[in-house]
Amino acid sequence: MTQPPHDEPTASSPDELREQVEHTREELGQTVEAMAAKTDVKARAQEKAAEVKQQATAKAGELRTKAADLTHRAQDSLPDPVKEWAAQAAGQIRERAAQAGHVWEEKAPEPVRNKTVQGAQLARDNRSLLLTAAGVAVVLWLAFRRKR
Repeated sequence: MTQPPHDEPTASSPDELREQVEHTREELGQTVEAMAAKTDVKARAQEKAAEVKQQATAKAGELRTKAADLTHRAQDSLPDPVKEWAAQAAGQIRERAAQAGHVWEEKAPEPVRNKTVQGAQLARDNRSLLLTAAGVAVVLWLAFRRKR
């Protein structure tokens, strides 16, 4: 029979021995679970993906706030004639987009229109994800542009 570890006392009764055995089994079970968790690549990848997604969402929020601030500062610094011209141009763009939409509805085949509607709805449903991806793309573009 092997000697017990030096830091653990030997059992003086069968009940004490059973207790020690149960305690050792629990420790062994926890160790096995910890090792299994470390080898579960899929779960670790999912955890990492969730962490990265959370970081990207936070960064996108920061970028959105900065962009809104810059937009407001730029708008505040524009002279009134430029603001009026921009408002007129935006109105014309909205009007032309509406006209293009009507032409699209009249001329496009039904299956194509249905797919377009589905794609637009998907984009609306995932707006925050799309904005986050766009924000990350802009940040990466700026980072790579600065390195050159």
